[in-house]
Amino acid sequence: MSSKEIITKIKEFIPKNAGITDFQFEGANIVLYSNNKKFVLECKELTREIVNTIKKRVEVRADEALLMDSASAEKIIRKLVPESSGLEDVWFDEKRSLVYLEADRPDELVANKFEIVNLITEKTLWVPIVKRKPALKSSLIKNIRLTLFNNSNYRRKFLHGLGERIYSDWSRDNKYWIRMSCFGGFREVGRSCMLIQTPESRVMLDCGVNIAASDDFAYPMLDAPEFDVNQLDAIIVSHSHLDHVGFIPYLFKLGYKGPVYCSEPTRDVMTLLALDYVDIAEKENKKLLYNSTDIKEMVKNIVCLPFEEVNDITPDFRLTLFNAGHILGSSMIHLNIGNGYHNLLYTGDYKFAQTELLENSAFRFQRVETLITESTYGSMNSVQPSHEECVNFFSSIVKNTVNRGGKILVPVLGVGRAQEVMLILDRLMKNKEIPQIPIYVDGMVWDITAIYTAYPEFFNRNIKKMIFQDKYNPFLNPNFKQPASQKDRMKIVEESGPCIILATSGMLTGGPSVFYLEHIADNQKNSLVFVSYQGKGSLGRIIQSGEKEVTLRIRNNRRENLPINLEVYTIEGLSGHSDRNQLINFMAKLSPKPKKVIVCHGESSSAIDLASSIYKKFKIETIAPKNLDAIRLS
Repeated sequence: MSSKEIITKIKEFIPKNAGITDFQFEGANIVLYSNNKKFVLECKELTREIVNTIKKRVEVRADEALLMDSASAEKIIRKLVPESSGLEDVWFDEKRSLVYLEADRPDELVANKFEIVNLITEKTLWVPIVKRKPALKSSLIKNIRLTLFNNSNYRRKFLHGLGERIYSDWSRDNKYWIRMSCFGGFREVGRSCMLIQTPESRVMLDCGVNIAASDDFAYPMLDAPEFDVNQLDAIIVSHSHLDHVGFIPYLFKLGYKGPVYCSEPTRDVMTLLALDYVDIAEKENKKLLYNSTDIKEMVKNIVCLPFEEVNDITPDFRLTLFNAGHILGSSMIHLNIGNGYHNLLYTGDYKFAQTELLENSAFRFQRVETLITESTYGSMNSVQPSHEECVNFFSSIVKNTVNRGGKILVPVLGVGRAQEVMLILDRLMKNKEIPQIPIYVDGMVWDITAIYTAYPEFFNRNIKKMIFQDKYNPFLNPNFKQPASQKDRMKIVEESGPCIILATSGMLTGGPSVFYLEHIADNQKNSLVFVSYQGKGSLGRIIQSGEKEVTLRIRNNRRENLPINLEVYTIEGLSGHSDRNQLINFMAKLSPKPKKVIVCHGESSSAIDLASSIYKKFKIETIAPKNLDAIRLS
């Protein structure tokens, strides 16, 4: 159904006195603006009838001219909202008739069938959107919301244009085809990027950088003839790690003006990581791919979607995000292409097991003809110990290091592993299995953890119960401390006693983790604990492989070598990736079974090994393509 047909059909239901002033698309959703107060407040039954007929989401809002002025509306809102909810900021989006309420306990606002929310609309005509305030202060979340509100008029026009594209005329004929191009992350880990093409649409899945590689291998291979940024309809992001999102702002620098689809936590974290990526490049005097203006343009074009909600994103693509269990907000991407012609599932990075923080990934879907799966730990020998075995091993490392008066450095990915380790340490201290010692959280970890505290509904059932019922937030453990300056860091390495240091980057490719390593590596009392994947060529991989002396940097053509005398450990079971057994178990339980499996995001041997095993065990066609390969999916 085209946009004109949709509007024509809706008009058949609308009474003449409805006072409709505008029909607007918000992506795939339709919003009707009215200057008739009675119609705005009493149209719910009619709206349901329209939705049931056209099978699209439809909403009626008050026209901007009808809204109560924001100052008066805020006074009424604060009177209606119970003090116990911890309401703080109230944000008005005049162009879309929305008011955002940021509260410590948003559940109190939506209790009793949204009684308070409905009352606010009845009294003020504004439509409330309830948001959780981060338990740890996050200037980043506030800045993102400010950016969106300050660009309210742009967002309204952007979303309307997106809807017109989604509902443009289209029909599938017998020449219809689906093609996938591999631009990065195939037979390698890093710079994940692929393009799905049909005669009607061009949709990109992820677009990352490889921070551990040289410039020749760091970025997606977008010089391929089939890529044209001006023809790109949409970008879909699986999760916020830089190897999946770090190149997206560059596309905006090239002139991309389309949408970026992802979960809300992914939007916040990917923005923070992109800003940090720019900041580190500036400090290290490296070539800047893009700047903060390009990142802001990206934010303005992000469309956040909840899990398990079907959304049209182009005339022939429908997108549904599912939990991937990898990090906060990480998504499996399900695409219904060509109005049911073909169904594709891209796992992104996923964990098919419950972790300390998250539920295991989804594995039941309505239809899947092609599966694109990661293979980071896909080789035969990549079998990890159980979660509890890893926790016990970590506990013994901490106790042994503390007993000899040493410090424990844990290089962490700022997103995912850091928060997983924080929860493990909180549990071990609560159960008195390790001593109560300071845990210094450095680099991007603190800011990202603040974002985590804004989205507890994404956590597993155990942590949600702890936060919502037991009123205990493990991220607020007083043992977690944030070094505020370089002086604080020097004090930690020179003066303080035993402690645990969680610092980025997780691969020791930069950031404060390298500073701490430089100052504690020569002391045998100390320990270095790897808890995440170490990329090929990274300093972390070199140390992990057993090198006892590494080149830290080169200055004035002179190498500065660092002796590695501290104890080095690797705990692979704390990874956010599925190990070999979990990958195979996912395939066994995946419903329905795909007809074709494409393997990506793994070093060559892992990708080939996993592809071969899936073929032998499940008798499914498998491919482990290389970068720049193109595959016809249907």
